[in-house]
Amino acid sequence: MRIDLHAHSTASDGTDSPAELVRNAADAGLDVVALTDHDTVAGHAEAAAALPAGLTLVPGAELSCRLDGISLHMLGYLFDSDEPELARERELLRDDRVPRAQGIVRRLNELGVPVTWERVRELAAGSVGRPHIAAAMVEAGVIDDVSAAFTAEWIGDGGRAHVGKHELDAFEAVRLIHRAGGVAVFAHPLAVKRGRCVPESAIVRLAEAGLDGVEVDHYDHDPATRDRLRGLAADLGMLTTGSSDYHGTRKPCPLGLNTTTPDAFAELVGRATGAEVLRG
Repeated sequence: MRIDLHAHSTASDGTDSPAELVRNAADAGLDVVALTDHDTVAGHAEAAAALPAGLTLVPGAELSCRLDGISLHMLGYLFDSDEPELARERELLRDDRVPRAQGIVRRLNELGVPVTWERVRELAAGSVGRPHIAAAMVEAGVIDDVSAAFTAEWIGDGGRAHVGKHELDAFEAVRLIHRAGGVAVFAHPLAVKRGRCVPESAIVRLAEAGLDGVEVDHYDHDPATRDRLRGLAADLGMLTTGSSDYHGTRKPCPLGLNTTTPDAFAELVGRATGAEVLRG
């Protein structure tokens, strides 16, 4: 059984539509895929309507969070998408995306980068984000690939053209996901390639506050990091997951690159009370 619990569609910063995503997941030989777009559940209905026979869809979202001044992402699975408190917070997170992206474009223009807001919006079929700005920079010939944008030179955290954003307190994210009947998993917690990460002591604090699991098997975690996280999760009694963090053609990580064990998946589903998996 092949289970991938982290994937994005055009509802946020992926390049596959939600319908394309589930079809591609089936073609990749997956049995289970989670749709976890950034701060939105807008793609769930389309994905469910296009669900191929034999594929199970896990509705979820990846929430933009902050802890001790450091940005992080929290995966919420199988929560009630209509629960008002969590729905309001997702709306606040989404609403901040446009002015933030516009601010980044302005800063890039001041640095002489010929990127336009109009082109960024064209590239963002759904919710706009930094990957769309990075793609516009590649088109303009400023950088060779999307990853080159996420540095101090350009739009990485603390970079010359970086603009801050509204982020949800990580402890509050865990509380809200649980309030909506969902399961909370810390996404790529030690992905140091992306910038500053919280220390392992912060993961302990989150576990004490009810964090259900950590995403261990991820392309931004080397083998030693995976071993450390797996040991920490065992000590804390947390679930461990694996995933591709698929974004279509925007990132070099195919569906099913990393997977979650059937036992961990069964426990995750068993903890959820807000929503059910959808079976094709």
